[in-house]
Amino acid sequence: MNLEALITSAVLKVGNVTSVEGRFVKISVDKTKNASHLLYNGHTLKNVSVGGYIKVCKGFERIIGKIEGEFILEDKSISEKEYQDEKAKVKRMLNVSLLGFFQNEKFERGIKELPLIDNECYLLNDLEFSKVHDFIKDNDHPIEIGTLAQEKGRKISVGVNSLFASHIGIFGNTGSGKSYTLAKLYNKLFQMFKNNSGFQKNASFYLIDFNGEYLNDANRANDNVIIEKKFKNTFRLSTRNDKGDKYPIDHDLINDSTIWMILLEATDKTQTPFIRRTLESSAVAEKVSSEDSIRAFIINTIRSITGNNDKTLEKNLLLNFLREFHSATRDFCTQVVPLVNIIDRQLKYHTVQNTYYLEISPTEKVFSDKEDFYNILGRYISEIKFEWTKFSEIKKIRLKFIFNYYAEIVKGFSNREHLSPLLKRLERRISDIINIIEVASNSEDLYPANLTIISLKEVNIHMRKVLPLLICKQLYEKKKLNDNKDAYLNIIIDEAHNILSANSQRESELWKDYRLETFEEIIKEGRKFGVFLTISSQRPYDISPTIISQLHNYFLHRLINNNDIQAIERTVSYLDKVSFDSLPIMPTGTCILAGLAAQVPVVVEIAKIEDKFKPFNQTIEPLKSWT
Repeated sequence: MNLEALITSAVLKVGNVTSVEGRFVKISVDKTKNASHLLYNGHTLKNVSVGGYIKVCKGFERIIGKIEGEFILEDKSISEKEYQDEKAKVKRMLNVSLLGFFQNEKFERGIKELPLIDNECYLLNDLEFSKVHDFIKDNDHPIEIGTLAQEKGRKISVGVNSLFASHIGIFGNTGSGKSYTLAKLYNKLFQMFKNNSGFQKNASFYLIDFNGEYLNDANRANDNVIIEKKFKNTFRLSTRNDKGDKYPIDHDLINDSTIWMILLEATDKTQTPFIRRTLESSAVAEKVSSEDSIRAFIINTIRSITGNNDKTLEKNLLLNFLREFHSATRDFCTQVVPLVNIIDRQLKYHTVQNTYYLEISPTEKVFSDKEDFYNILGRYISEIKFEWTKFSEIKKIRLKFIFNYYAEIVKGFSNREHLSPLLKRLERRISDIINIIEVASNSEDLYPANLTIISLKEVNIHMRKVLPLLICKQLYEKKKLNDNKDAYLNIIIDEAHNILSANSQRESELWKDYRLETFEEIIKEGRKFGVFLTISSQRPYDISPTIISQLHNYFLHRLINNNDIQAIERTVSYLDKVSFDSLPIMPTGTCILAGLAAQVPVVVEIAKIEDKFKPFNQTIEPLKSWT
């Protein structure tokens, strides 16, 4: 060994291994190395401390560990008379967890060999430190995300494949910087590849935005959040009125009985079977297939109700049927004045004779036992005209429910008390559904940009739960059937605890099971089909543990609640104790990066993003507005 190597070794050597317990070792620090910094080649080096790294040399093997704690012991190897001062009575000990080793001058995570007692331990030199933090694999492309928080100026990059071909979790309390991190990651990616033809052809990103943070509503012409306006599709959905955008849902999915069970909060025993019978019946579908079939069903239902001798039937059943029909069809029917007159004035029920009649004039009544009764109603019904282009699939489904409900009630197949609440919920929900959804085929061809942002800011709480499920299920099912093996899909869910909770008590077990099964399938099986999830949340404790455990890469901002910290601790196996302990005191804009993209957990200060690309999540400054 030459003189320079001997000097380097002497300066960087800090102690020896005294204990090996699995992947945890204890190191005794040389008494001459207890200063906070060391001098080396005219520079100051940061000495060993909690959170730093140490190298254990075992022959030609270099094993790397992270210092998780330190303590002192009484030094019994020296007699009392040899003590120079009080400091000499103790020896400094380090608790170290092993992270990896060097092989062919490249750092590898994992344990190949364990140290031996008395192996020498060293600080990492600059080259070794850089290699430990070199996260770029062969044939990967680096994407810079920030700098090491404890080593100012030392940049941290991750590989595009390592990060984006994985499920990503971004967690942190409100105001900790998690939305900023999400925007930064995808801004860097899009800036790098937005003009690349392969990226434009094969990459799709869908961001579900619960709070409208990723759209510039104040200046829509310059809506450049994350990426310039021309590179993204935007949907501003609203259940408040019909002025918002409508998200395209496939015909097959909107006719899925399970979806309507969830939308209408159907009960398991009676309402769920009714929904299945309605949507899976070809006979019911035939009743709403044309203008003539609709008119024919109305006439047949009138005859069935008036000719039924069942005393348990509701007395106003016929009027209720016609009112329901009118309510469901009023915006795509014309010339309905005669029908309205029937409902409001002419059609009545004679309680003495237990029969319906038409009051043509104060002195003329036509009872239902006369054929003229049906001739007059038939004439009124025949005058109804349909604007068939306005008869959307969703309106058709509503009419199916109404028609089948009255058909089953009249025949005695169903109980009105069980099903009428379902019809009432249908009436309330249908306007919400129509305001935010349209049924379309080949919807992905209509919105060619790589990034699609769907804002649910103005969507009511019920549809905010259901719509993301519809969107994600549709995207996933389509991607599974896509023959293009190079196609990539990333579903980004901000405030993911809203729809990935395993603890919600405000919903039925059917809905909870269906929702969790759908997302758990995506996160378990999606990788095979090129589908990946990015979830951002301030409450990891509320999210299904199965989903959190299947994430590959984590960006962990400040978390204060113990339940949230424990949820991370249970599922992120390769995060060290120092990192866990620092979660409650993490500065804003700083996070712990851990996972497959990073060989060791690192504390990263996320790099700045241009103002025009920032999400709209800044905390208000009261003093500025008050003064």
